Amino acid sequence: MAVQRIAADDAIARLREFDAVIDARSESEYSLDHLPGAVNWPTLNDAERAEIGTTDRQVSAFEARKRGAVIAARNIARHLEQHALALPREWKPLVYCWRGGQRSGALATLLDAIGFRTCALEGGYREFRRAVLRDLEALPAALAFHVIAGRTGSGKSRLLTALAAEGAQVLDLEALARHRGSVLGLVPGDTQPAQKAFETSLWQALRGLDPMRPVWAESESRTIGRLRVPEPLLARLRSAPCVVVQMPAAARVALLMHDYGHFVRDTEAFCERLAALREHRGAEAVARWQALARAGEHAAVVHELLVLHYDPVYERSMARNYTGFASAQALELADGGTDSLAHAARHLHRQLSHPASGLLRGPHPPLPATAEVAGAPPARP
Repeated sequence: MAVQRIAADDAIARLREFDAVIDARSESEYSLDHLPGAVNWPTLNDAERAEIGTTDRQVSAFEARKRGAVIAARNIARHLEQHALALPREWKPLVYCWRGGQRSGALATLLDAIGFRTCALEGGYREFRRAVLRDLEALPAALAFHVIAGRTGSGKSRLLTALAAEGAQVLDLEALARHRGSVLGLVPGDTQPAQKAFETSLWQALRGLDPMRPVWAESESRTIGRLRVPEPLLARLRSAPCVVVQMPAAARVALLMHDYGHFVRDTEAFCERLAALREHRGAEAVARWQALARAGEHAAVVHELLVLHYDPVYERSMARNYTGFASAQALELADGGTDSLAHAARHLHRQLSHPASGLLRGPHPPLPATAEVAGAPPARP
């Protein structure tokens, strides 16, 4: 047999045919981004790559290749012993490295010599990345987006989740970015993906959407945390029709106290995040909010943040950037409870299937305070 080399577009179309996708690059290259579902079998790890690079620069390319071959053979033998001994002859892997060269070539050659039905990605990750970027330019234009807008704490992300539960198509950018989109948005202990990994996850999500059905997404800024939303997608969202979720201030505070309960439990982490607002709100205002938080008045701080910072910023940003905002239809929610959101999601989902029904107006019936955090201060108007 011989290793079958396949182009990136062909590999992408056939990803489900492979029993494994194997990334032969180093662990740091893999962590930045990789093909969907890929596992990491480094032919050379980070330290080994650095060593070979130094030998190439300081001694010669020939000596570097000899040393690299020794290390690669040792690593490949370990991968085969750990992962391949129990595999059947019919096992079909796709192997790649950065450019489809020596690292993946050595691994693919040995897998093929064993008798596995081995394929190698022509051009490696670099060609896959180029295909992703091409698709991110083209895919948004084919989709019919509908944007959920609303002030901070009005339950937009929760409504997306409820819409997905109703069977609607949803693109949850904040979930993909692992960030809630504000200065307080990163959950302590979590990390955002690298930009390339975010774009690959987004590419995968867009490819899974049906162009014949509407897609719900949340109104987003140009950046979510430290990650950038690709411009073609952002442009489509900003030109899409909008539904604006409206919720009483007290209910918004209660929802935020629940969703950001980690800051109630860790006041100093909350105060540290508030410090990032000094440039926008001034040192005196931030110091007062920090003092209130340390006194246990978290809900009061949240309410002032909404009224003095987030709401004005939101209104200006939406009016400036989202063309459908001025004519958006309103969806009023009494609170962010599960039943209330499910009711609203059901209506929105049906409304797009039967446009003549119109959007639900008027508040939903009050529900139990499912958004309260045990032990948290009560929400204040």
